[in-house]
Amino acid sequence: MAATDAVRTTDPTRRAQPALDADPAALRAVLDGPHAAVRDEVRAALAEHTDLLDEQRDLPRAELRRRVRDLVVEIGERGQAAHGFPRSVGGGGDIGASIASFETLAYGDLSVVVKSGVQFGLFGGAVLQLGTRAHHERYLPDILSGRLLGCFAMTETGHGSNVQALGTTATYDPATDEIVVRTPDDASRKDYIGNAAEDGELAVVFAQLEVGGEDHGVHAVLVPIRRDGEVLPGVRVEDCGTKLGLEGVDNGRLWFDDVRVPRANLLDRFAQIDDDGTYRSSIENPNRRFFTMLGTLVQGRVSVGGGALAASKVAIEIAVRYGLRRRQFEAPGTDDETLLLDYGMHQRRLLPLVARAYALSAAQQEVARQLHEVFSPETPEAPERDVRALESRAAGQKALATWHATHAIQECREACGGAGYLSANRFAALKADTDVFTTFEGDNHVLLQLVAKGLLTDYSSSFEDLDQRGMVRFVAGLAVDTVVERTAAHQLLERIRDVLPTGRDGADTDAGLLDPDYHLAMLRFREEHQVSGVARRLKAGVDAGRPPGEVFNDVQDHVIAAARSHVERFVVEAFVAQVRAQPEGPTREVLGALCDLHALVTIEADRGWFLEHGRLSAPRSKAITREVTALLRRLRPVALELVEAFGIPPEVLGARDLVGP
Repeated sequence: MAATDAVRTTDPTRRAQPALDADPAALRAVLDGPHAAVRDEVRAALAEHTDLLDEQRDLPRAELRRRVRDLVVEIGERGQAAHGFPRSVGGGGDIGASIASFETLAYGDLSVVVKSGVQFGLFGGAVLQLGTRAHHERYLPDILSGRLLGCFAMTETGHGSNVQALGTTATYDPATDEIVVRTPDDASRKDYIGNAAEDGELAVVFAQLEVGGEDHGVHAVLVPIRRDGEVLPGVRVEDCGTKLGLEGVDNGRLWFDDVRVPRANLLDRFAQIDDDGTYRSSIENPNRRFFTMLGTLVQGRVSVGGGALAASKVAIEIAVRYGLRRRQFEAPGTDDETLLLDYGMHQRRLLPLVARAYALSAAQQEVARQLHEVFSPETPEAPERDVRALESRAAGQKALATWHATHAIQECREACGGAGYLSANRFAALKADTDVFTTFEGDNHVLLQLVAKGLLTDYSSSFEDLDQRGMVRFVAGLAVDTVVERTAAHQLLERIRDVLPTGRDGADTDAGLLDPDYHLAMLRFREEHQVSGVARRLKAGVDAGRPPGEVFNDVQDHVIAAARSHVERFVVEAFVAQVRAQPEGPTREVLGALCDLHALVTIEADRGWFLEHGRLSAPRSKAITREVTALLRRLRPVALELVEAFGIPPEVLGARDLVGP
């Protein structure tokens, strides 16, 4: 839409825009992306197992875990877990299909989703990405079929996100050609490990590898923990006990008391122990080697973000359908009560969530596409720069998607009143089961620090210094103008001025509010201004002689703000690109309105920053709010079609008290 046309949309005397015509099937095709067939396959399977959703509230924990385990094994037996694995081991060679399958599975019981993610994504993914051909041939067929259940044993009680400081040791013994795995203290026990409490037989254990008396940092070793259901000697297992949610997942703690495994159990894609007991690696720098290994496991973050987004869609559809069914208070001049979704405030609460779900779906598709390009088992190894860029993008998308899920599910629960509080209507399970997603695969604030480090270092070779001091020293070693040039903030300012004609108050008074270039220019300016501001603060602190750790701590809030701005810009950019890729017609019009709504709500939410930095005037800020209201009114008649497009099978949606038969 041209800027001159868009300006008129804020004029109360303007001619009404044509009504939107939303086709749920056409919108679903956009949301499903290139893997619609895979998603439909999962939808059909979900519709066969709605009994678990109905019964899980009353099942004893042991029975619930057994049912969840059986369903995960069934997923493997059906071949639905193999999409992203190499064809050589019976997979489909398509990581994008694997992500699509996982996301769609999250419309159903989330214990099944998480346990399958542990089994096939984390456990199987670690064997695939960190192991070599011998490991693939020996283990992956049984892992993918569900015949061999396993664990991903990384997290420790005393170290959390600081994986590089894990306490578990794996010491090579040349006398027996074995690796000895040991838990030195309770702080080093493996904690919150899915599949550990009851079902896991083999664990991928991350430990500090010692060879010939030298510490080579964190590596992954395959350690058997059970045989025929019995815990093996030297292994101690403890159930984590009752959790806030996900009671169908058997989370446990693991200790290893000098457990011996063959040297061949080292997952040795990036480092090997030769027959003569010599350690060697193609990556000499230990920091770079560590982050290269972790970078290959990024699929877990992409999956968690997609699963959270899918769960949010369940909540959103339930709330929207309830808002189209429930009436409350008489409408002026009539004897009929008003539908909840006809109230402006109800639209304000729910429709931006719909728009955000669409926006995050566009971003999720883009991240999944990049994941397939970088890590497809059928393509050559990607450059390190591409891996680092993907790792940062996946971290940011995961943070925003899981925060969105937490907020959306709560808002939708409230929008359904007391009925939303009943367990039968799914919100209790959705709230409890998704809450941990904000800390799965890394605490969101830690992940945004990763995003910020990538922005500041431009994915340079110095990215290997991931600790705070390393980043501060790197930035301090640059001329600040170099950082500004890299972010091009001063050039961006000029571009914004070209897009947004300014009045005498310096505010963008004449630009079109529904112009996507306006939305992107505003968000890019905020991002790049904040990134360069962080760089200046870091450099100033170090130049003043202050310790790097102290300097970073003082600017941490700015770091997180810059990272979040970057991800929000990426989400809008992905949505704009998706809209522009559609042919002219009703579907593009609907998606365009959703994109405008999401972008303007994003700007509106941080209007204080834009006002402080001269990018908004008070009148224009008010105009944005008016335009948001106009978009809500325009989208209201197609609200049902927008959520029908999510493609959630009615049998799975449940909540019959709220949405009707």
